[in-house]
Amino acid sequence: MRGFKGGVFGGGFRMGRKFAAGDLQLVILALLDERPCHGYELIKILEERSGGFYVPSPGVIYPALTYLEETGLAGVESEGAKKLYRITEAGRRRVAENREMIMHTLAKLERIGEKMAYVKRVFESDRHGADDDNDGDFMQDGGDIRAARMLLRSALRMRYPWSKPEAARIAGILERAATEILQGGRPETRG
Repeated sequence: MRGFKGGVFGGGFRMGRKFAAGDLQLVILALLDERPCHGYELIKILEERSGGFYVPSPGVIYPALTYLEETGLAGVESEGAKKLYRITEAGRRRVAENREMIMHTLAKLERIGEKMAYVKRVFESDRHGADDDNDGDFMQDGGDIRAARMLLRSALRMRYPWSKPEAARIAGILERAATEILQGGRPETRG
């Protein structure tokens, strides 16, 4: 996906909203503070951290890098046809001055990445008709148990994300169900 597209997606990012030029420049500086990079690497890092949700185009990244170079916040060295960008001391000061906003923005990207990975896992498990655990043939049952499993998964998806009290309630239900299954219909014995 390129940029942020239609709707709202976790953590307050509005899909369809792109980074303001200054915000993107600060994020790029923070990434350069981690290590020197080529423009293409920066695109890949942002794509990876957002789980493929935000993929800035070269037409966005390279002008930002040029601006950072021209303002003395980043330096560049040629490696053949490629340019390797490094943060300068002035760039490090700018990152330090804006650390809170940068960390907040990077955290949002990473939360989006986590949610995208979760969605991908859900779709992969649905497409293959097996649980994430890939427990084998008994999970491929086409009867009542499979229908009940699908209902349970659907109910869990509908309730997600849940609060700590809700998570505890759901965990209790699942633990009781597992206990009943393990007991094989025998009443629980207390000692």
